Order: sequence, then C-alpha cells, then structure tokens
Amino acid sequence: MYTESDLLALSGLQHLLFCERQWALIHLEQQWEENRLTSEGKLLHAKTDSGKPEQRGGIRTVRSLALRSFRLGLSGIADVVEFPLNGDPPYPVEYKRGKNKAEDVDRVQLCAQALCLEEMLDVSIPVGALFYGEPRRRTEVDLDLELRQKTERLALRMHEIFDSRMMPRPILLPHCKNCSLVNLCQPKALTGRGSAATFFGSAQECEEMR
Repeated sequence: MYTESDLLALSGLQHLLFCERQWALIHLEQQWEENRLTSEGKLLHAKTDSGKPEQRGGIRTVRSLALRSFRLGLSGIADVVEFPLNGDPPYPVEYKRGKNKAEDVDRVQLCAQALCLEEMLDVSIPVGALFYGEPRRRTEVDLDLELRQKTERLALRMHEIFDSRMMPRPILLPHCKNCSLVNLCQPKALTGRGSAATFFGSAQECEEMR
C-alpha cells in the first residue's frame, strides 16, 4: 500500500506503455515538447475539462474528477465520470484525439481510472468508454481481468523505474516518429552505427526492455 507522497501520475501509464524511455523523459527529467498530435489532444481535453457537473436523463455527469489509488500508487484526473441515479456503477469516459487504436495505451489509462474509482467508492465498474475526436463517438471498453492485470503490472513497473531513477536506454521503433520527444531522445542518432538489435542486443532482448 502506497502513501500520498508515493502517488505517481496515472496518465504516465499511457506514456510507459508507448515507451519506457518516453515516460522517464517526462516524469523523471521533466522534459516535454509539443507536436501536432499533443496539441490536438490538449485542445480536445480543454473542451471537456471546462464543463461543470450536470444532471440529465437520470445521469449526473462530473468532469475533471480527481482520482487516486493507494493500492496502485496512482493519482490523476478523469475527463468525465457518469453517475447513474438508479444506482448502476459509475461510467468513466476518457477523451482522446484521433481514432481507436489497436494497442492498449488508451484502454490502460481508462482501466486505471476505473480501478481508482472502485477503490475510492467501494464499487465494481465493469465497463467504461473512450471518446475519439475523429469519429466523434464512444467506443465501449470491457474492463476485463486481462486488462486489469496489465494495468496493475504497468503501475508496478512505473514505480520500479521511478524508484531506481534509471533512464531506460533508447530503442528505435516504428512509432518513434509519432513521439513529441523524438528530438530529445534521439534514438536514430544513438543507433546510427547499426540497427537497434545490433546496438542493444537481440530482438528478444530489445522487446524485454520495453
């Protein structure tokens, strides 16, 4: 069980799953640079964060709700949480730019919000939703055991890296081009004398470092 001073940013789970080095640059070294993708995401969140709580159709909608979990050592903000007045479980909704993603980076963040709510309110939350800016509709997410276990493992890994204060080594990956910190990380320069596998070891070793 963690204490208040141990809590790490819930939003960091998304960074960590995308790339451990990206997480460390942001959360250990306090580095950040905007690009088009991050600017669009910030604009989308500004629109959702500015609203006040409202009640409509038997649902109370709360925006920018503060969350925390002492079990996982996380704290953060939920974009939107809907509280049905009929006693059904709360329904977290996370807003994201772009389209639904094949990987779990967004689903993990939503799951962590649900786990925080469950701990804070002593409830069980089976589902939540991701609202993507491009199709402008919700994608419902089943918060199943596999996703919950993955989220909990990531939270533990995040605390391990934070406690070690060690910067993960760079690995040149296809999604590096979408990272706003690519110029700070410089994976291409650091792997310029050969492939990522040559510089860091086998492909399996590279994958294990992620």
